[in-house]
Amino acid sequence: MRLSLGGLRQVPVASRPRVRPGTVPAGIVHLGLGAFHRAHQAVYTEAAIALAGGDWGIVGVAPRSLDVVRNLTEQDCLFSVTSLSGNGTHSEVVGAFAGVRHAASDPDAVLDLIASPTIRVVTLTVTEKAYQMDPATGRLRPDPAVAADLTGDGPPMTVPGLLVRGLIARAAADAGPIALLSCDNLPSNGKRLHGLVTQALEYGGAPAPVVDWVRDNVTFPGSMVDRIVPATTPETLATVEALLGVSDLAAVAAEPYREWVIEDAFPGGRPAWERAGAVLTDDAGPWERLKLRSLNGVHSAIAYLGALAGRDMIAEALAIPGMREALRRFVAEDVAGSFQPPDGVSVIEYGDSVLERFANSAIRHRTIQVAMDGSQKLPQRVLHTLIDRRATGAVPRWGALVLAAWMRFVQGQADDGAPLPLDDPLAERIRTALSEGKDSPEGVVDALFGLTEVFPAELVGDDAIRELVVGWLTALEQHGVEQTLREAAL
Repeated sequence: MRLSLGGLRQVPVASRPRVRPGTVPAGIVHLGLGAFHRAHQAVYTEAAIALAGGDWGIVGVAPRSLDVVRNLTEQDCLFSVTSLSGNGTHSEVVGAFAGVRHAASDPDAVLDLIASPTIRVVTLTVTEKAYQMDPATGRLRPDPAVAADLTGDGPPMTVPGLLVRGLIARAAADAGPIALLSCDNLPSNGKRLHGLVTQALEYGGAPAPVVDWVRDNVTFPGSMVDRIVPATTPETLATVEALLGVSDLAAVAAEPYREWVIEDAFPGGRPAWERAGAVLTDDAGPWERLKLRSLNGVHSAIAYLGALAGRDMIAEALAIPGMREALRRFVAEDVAGSFQPPDGVSVIEYGDSVLERFANSAIRHRTIQVAMDGSQKLPQRVLHTLIDRRATGAVPRWGALVLAAWMRFVQGQADDGAPLPLDDPLAERIRTALSEGKDSPEGVVDALFGLTEVFPAELVGDDAIRELVVGWLTALEQHGVEQTLREAAL
């Protein structure tokens, strides 16, 4: 039997949803119906509704994938989240969705939702690349699809197009204030989203009254989100069926830990997320930098080094001799001095807790999955650490190792000669740069530093950084990851 409203009687009582779909009207539109949203914001929102009420059902919008929309529709918008740890597993059905939509096949329905006065919050988990912004400059990159969305009158197909066209329709209807809440791993994600909308309105030639309406009625609170959510596998589905007694084709699995820090700027109201454990604050920046640099930066480091060393899973890669020590030194010597953490938080202790979470072997998080889209992730996860440390005169040796590991990874070959995939929006640019550069560590560094959309000028022109990266890349090419880490730990 499939998970559905009718099939809930088969589900153990302790695993049944806290909110029944269809009983709570929609107040939120979410763009990006992937596993992370379902395991994170949907869980918080369901708990907030259950504890404090409110018309805050979520309409989940999948920009591309039709499979997740079909699966959720067939299951009456129900899905399960299974927590995985060494202490066992527990699965809970979530009922936060009031509906689902597929933007690619019905973009007008999404625009109507954004323009509806009942919708007062739009949240996003669309990954870095969907923002269509240069990670080095923060400027909008209007590729042909984005340009068509912003300047034409055809149905919008991109995230910038959906947001801006939806806001234009909302302004025309004067449908009331709304908050656009980015939940993606971007530096100053609220400001980044604000910049995206502002630039897109300008690029599309929006009339002054629309620009004024957006300025006066739309807020862009920043946030920090944290939960490890690996890709769903056939093993995930089998585990969930055993736990629930029904089949769930929209199931997701995650670590038990979760965290959400949100800037409290919601002119149309919001769910009582704090009742569900979220932290509401005036400034999410310190929390965001803590997570991006100490968790996401470490995650990327393990992914690149682990994939090069032939390790499939993050927990396996962390067990490579010397890996944990190198990462602890990365956090202690480079990351901790690169920013001011939240009051009362030790960056080193936070980093140690991150390593313990990554060591959870029940979370089957693949190194290749974490390594994808590196050109979009590097600036906020690693490069900002390097730049900020250099600004104080420090020499960020371990951060340079992470950068060298990425440069070795994108060349497409592991230490044992096995091919490595390059899943990245700039894949062709990267391959072209490498093919035109000299076949040496110095040549690779110079070629990739030429990607100005990734590497800012102050980093490219820093001889100390270049020397460090060339040195690490030479060691990785000559000796491989395992010997490089063993010798570095001495």
